[in-house]
Amino acid sequence: MNEEQEKLGIFPYVIGGVSFVPGIGIIFGIIAIVWGLVTKKLGGKKLAIIGACGIGFSVILYGSLFYFGFVQRGGVYDDLRVQLSKNTITSLVHAIEFYKTQNGQYPESLEVLSKSLPENSMVFVHDPTHVQMDGEPRYYHYELKDQEHYYLLGVGPDEQPYTNDDVLPNIEVDQNSGVGLIFHQSTKSDL
Repeated sequence: MNEEQEKLGIFPYVIGGVSFVPGIGIIFGIIAIVWGLVTKKLGGKKLAIIGACGIGFSVILYGSLFYFGFVQRGGVYDDLRVQLSKNTITSLVHAIEFYKTQNGQYPESLEVLSKSLPENSMVFVHDPTHVQMDGEPRYYHYELKDQEHYYLLGVGPDEQPYTNDDVLPNIEVDQNSGVGLIFHQSTKSDL
């Protein structure tokens, strides 16, 4: 049996199979492709095809995750972003109230509040429901009504404040609570 008719062993195919593992598979896919194209043994082309298929699998997998997570609207990821937004905006109310306790007044804007937070604070002032490819995060809608009251909401898919799709904090506010948050879902002119 001469060298050109010798078959590849099982190890190169194991490398090709590992190319289907998400993440590290791309590296093994490249190794399998190069090995398959360089070898003179039988099965080299099959190995290269297996490596290419493994890389293709990773591209399709990560591409679909990207699409469903950042592009598609109306799916399960939107519901998860809304829930995250509710949790985030609720913790933001606490940070705004704490800011007032420390400074005697509510912050003029969320940018001002953000600058006053500790460096690694877990309070977020950006709305996670706003997913755009331009990389610019959107602040929650924050507006002072007067020195003692403010509006805070996520504007929702229509990107307009004071509509029915707004994301509101999950907090109960009454007149005796001392919290200046005002809930309102239609228009401010009703106040």
